[in-house]
Amino acid sequence: MSLTIRGATEADVPLVLRLIRGLAEYEKLADKVVATEALVSESLFGAHPAAEVIIAEWEGEPAGFALFFHNYSTFLARRGIYLEDLFVLPEMRGRGVGRALLARLSQLAIERQCGRLEWAVLDWNEPAIGFYKSLGAVPMDEWTVFRLTGEALESLAGE
Repeated sequence: MSLTIRGATEADVPLVLRLIRGLAEYEKLADKVVATEALVSESLFGAHPAAEVIIAEWEGEPAGFALFFHNYSTFLARRGIYLEDLFVLPEMRGRGVGRALLARLSQLAIERQCGRLEWAVLDWNEPAIGFYKSLGAVPMDEWTVFRLTGEALESLAGE
């Protein structure tokens, strides 16, 4: 049994997109994925990378990934790490892959002097919620996430 966590390289773009699609299927949002290999490559490895990816491998085979980026806390006056996506392939679950990915992100947060590691989880995803709580993560129930996209974003930008 061998689990490794490594940083993604540009050669991993097809794998990263496959894992993104796997996550979207799990979340019943497959129809929302418009990402392409070209877009993923540019956003992760282009002139101005927007995010980073770490990949978990079980005995040399892809097992899961975490995609993250830095945010900022004005109250802490420090960067943080925001975990956008965490996904473990169904056949690889129950082997500690998700925990290992989160442990590596925690290490990165400490190495980079970040004030926190945070993420969102769909409210129906009870297995994930239970898992996160078992790690000591605390739900931020008093916060509501807002989003502008599409026409609403364009309309406000045009004012």
